[in-house]
Amino acid sequence: MTWNLDQSDGQLRLHTGVEGRAARMGHRLTIAANSWHATVDWAGDEPAALTLTVDLNGVEVLSGEGGVTPLTPPEKALARTNALKVLNAKHFPQITYQADTIAKAADGYRLEGTLQIAGTEREHPVDVRVADEGDTWSMSVESTVHHRDFGLKPYSMLMGSMRVADAVTVTFTAHVAKDR
Repeated sequence: MTWNLDQSDGQLRLHTGVEGRAARMGHRLTIAANSWHATVDWAGDEPAALTLTVDLNGVEVLSGEGGVTPLTPPEKALARTNALKVLNAKHFPQITYQADTIAKAADGYRLEGTLQIAGTEREHPVDVRVADEGDTWSMSVESTVHHRDFGLKPYSMLMGSMRVADAVTVTFTAHVAKDR
């Protein structure tokens, strides 16, 4: 059996922080990945492999917390442009995750896999929490990814006194019908 999931099944979000002497001036962003596809291959009653592909053209800045003033629509567009530049999306338009080892854990599964961002691959374990909600399975993930691990330089301004934090928190939630 194979599950095919996409953005209609759940949400994939990135949450950034701000660092530097002028960090109070910056916004902590929530960015949506609005175009993604995941394939989960099953071996009997257990998941055996997962492939996730995120199309960077589908990213959207949803909100910005903090900052001196509220984040305006033109600033959201600029933040999106800057994020795509940092990710070198012109040359690497997708982020991929491939997990070939999936082990049962206390509250779900532990995925051992490879994350590829901007042409750089790194091993990246992910813990997926799974809950039985009657007719559906609820899945959720929270994982931290570091710019430096992928050779990325976080966006900065004011001569580096305000910059996007190295650590980015990735969250994922989905609901899948049991009869899928």
